[in-house]
Amino acid sequence: MTRPETLGFSSARLARIDRFLKERYIESGKLVGTQLKIARRGELVHECVAGLADRERNVPVRDDTIFRIYSMTKPITSVAFMMLVEEGRVALEDPVHRHIPAWRDLGVFAAGVPGGFLTKRTDAPMRIIDLLRHTSGLTYGFQSRTNVDAAYRKLGIGPASLGLGMSEPPLSLDGMIEALAKVPLEFSPGTAWNYSVSTDVLGYLIGRISGIPFEQFLKARIFEPLGMNDTDFVVAENKRPRFAACYALDAKGGVTLLDDPEKSSYLKPRTFISGGGGLVGTADDYLKFANTLVKGGSGNGHRLLAPHTVQLMRMNHLPDGKDLIDMSVSLFSEATYAGLGFGLGFGVTTNVAKTMVAGSLGEFWWGGAASTTFWVDPVTDVAVVFMTQLMPSNTYPIRRELRTLIYAAMEE
Repeated sequence: MTRPETLGFSSARLARIDRFLKERYIESGKLVGTQLKIARRGELVHECVAGLADRERNVPVRDDTIFRIYSMTKPITSVAFMMLVEEGRVALEDPVHRHIPAWRDLGVFAAGVPGGFLTKRTDAPMRIIDLLRHTSGLTYGFQSRTNVDAAYRKLGIGPASLGLGMSEPPLSLDGMIEALAKVPLEFSPGTAWNYSVSTDVLGYLIGRISGIPFEQFLKARIFEPLGMNDTDFVVAENKRPRFAACYALDAKGGVTLLDDPEKSSYLKPRTFISGGGGLVGTADDYLKFANTLVKGGSGNGHRLLAPHTVQLMRMNHLPDGKDLIDMSVSLFSEATYAGLGFGLGFGVTTNVAKTMVAGSLGEFWWGGAASTTFWVDPVTDVAVVFMTQLMPSNTYPIRRELRTLIYAAMEE
């Protein structure tokens, strides 16, 4: 690990991040265990491991602990999809029905209940870019906001609750695509932003367009080249002792076991390969991915994407340059909305002042349902990965607190 001062960080100020996590979250019992990694210019500046990976068995968090990363899967899937765009196999402006013909006549919800919907025509067809930026008109059933959400739950489309890893959706990825052909869209594509199964659809399309099963594509094109040896959709038996427990907030403000690593569904092959939330991995693995984005798409001697493609991905692609706060109809997101737009697979900072948190214009990032997060700052060449296992992710403002503390530790 490089001495922090040589990369523009204060050792003393970094040390207070460790104290903060220990005193505010670990000793108070708010979180069972945490892991933080900070890199600049591709070099590790600081890391902090605290608490327990498995409270019930008194197993500490270690550098190689395996975590459920949930929606931090989405940026990985989006990078994989953009590889196919670079190869000319698909374009952002393509209508989705070109690749999923059964979706050609999807309509927009007008009235009714599951099994008896009335629809109207879309203003424009759903395009590939709508999947990447969550303006597709698709949704998540667990939002429980509309009758369309209810249809997702009834048909088993995607996760039915925020207990995403506790049980798998009853449908396979192919089954989800077939079921979605029977459900109207929430809104006409491109007119609103709604957190959704859009990235799961991208995973399906990666398999269909490449001719390689989605999970094999990720392994061959991203995980193996970058040396992400512990990232997968399943925890292998020889890695089970490193798999963390997942917890949930209880009624008294403490935490209760939600997913036992000795019994988790992640220990068995998955029937639903979720590009939106199905991966597990280590902080070290995810930092390799984040550092690849810092370096404009190149990592471990392999180029995944061209610099201009990464630059395109981290631009705000919401229509007319709007922010999430202006377009979101979603009841759940891994983002707060002020000062933020959305790129091709992750949130982007469009106005630092509106976020009211120190940072840089053009940062891009996302988080996972178990309170994990990462961000990449292309202005300062910084990448950060934070892992823990507490659901839901909006229980504590730890993501914003970490941003404040980490930027306060930077001296240049």
